[in-house]
Amino acid sequence: MTRPGSLIALLGAIGTAFVPHTTYAAQTFKQIVDSFFVPLGDLVVALLYALAFLFFLFGIVRFSLAGKNAEAREKGKQVMLWGIIALVVLFGVWGIVRFLLSVLTTWA
Repeated sequence: MTRPGSLIALLGAIGTAFVPHTTYAAQTFKQIVDSFFVPLGDLVVALLYALAFLFFLFGIVRFSLAGKNAEAREKGKQVMLWGIIALVVLFGVWGIVRFLLSVLTTWA
């Protein structure tokens, strides 16, 4: 037969063991977005930058290996140009987003 005091003490000990977990589980929507979507977005943006840079490098290699073939050299130039355009667009969008985030977070 257990005493009521020991049962209450046991339940109290078990309850305090789970307090940090329940406190951590009560996250706000912003914390959930910051913990999941922000790293995912950073990963996607990094992959886009890498892809644009590799596209540019592919154009350089294509241009270099074309030799005297004017058509292949022109295709290499076009690939390099589109790689540069992609990088400029990515940097521009990144700058606009960072500016908007800084403006909007100062108002909140």
